[in-house]
This record gives sequence, C-alpha cells and structure tokens, in this order.
Amino acid sequence: MAETKARGGIAKPVTPSPELAKIVGTADLPRSEIVSKMWEYIKKHDLQNPENKREILADATLEPIFGAKKVTMFEMNKHISKHVK
Repeated sequence: MAETKARGGIAKPVTPSPELAKIVGTADLPRSEIVSKMWEYIKKHDLQNPENKREILADATLEPIFGAKKVTMFEMNKHISKHVK
C-alpha cells in the first residue's frame, strides 16, 4: 500500500460531530468522503425534493446538521463545515 502524505483542503481528514457521525461514522474522514456519505444517505432515504432535485428535505437525523427542514445541495457543504473539526 502506498504511503499517505500529509494532505490539506478537501482531502484532509476531519472529525465529524456526534450529529454528523450518525450518518458518516465516528472515524476521521476527508470532507470529500463525508459529502459522498451524505449523498448516499440522502438517496437511500429519498430525501431530495421531487419537484426540485437541488433541494434536500431534512429528516430527523439531518435536521440537527442543517438546522432547517430543507436546504439546497449548495448550502449542504456550508452546514457540514459547522459539524467537522
């Protein structure tokens, strides 16, 4: 296996908050992987607005992360940022 080099930006592993960990797990992950797992969850639970696919309708698990009943896919990354360190 290749040796991992120090990474920054979207590839730098971050620690999810307890709310976010319910979806992505507790392990440190790169932001790109967190976004990918969020989309898996959204699609699995059919949480995209059928009239506007750019909107995500929050369920009980997503609402504490988003702080709203619905957000756009563009706003999602901003909300995820508040739940990683």
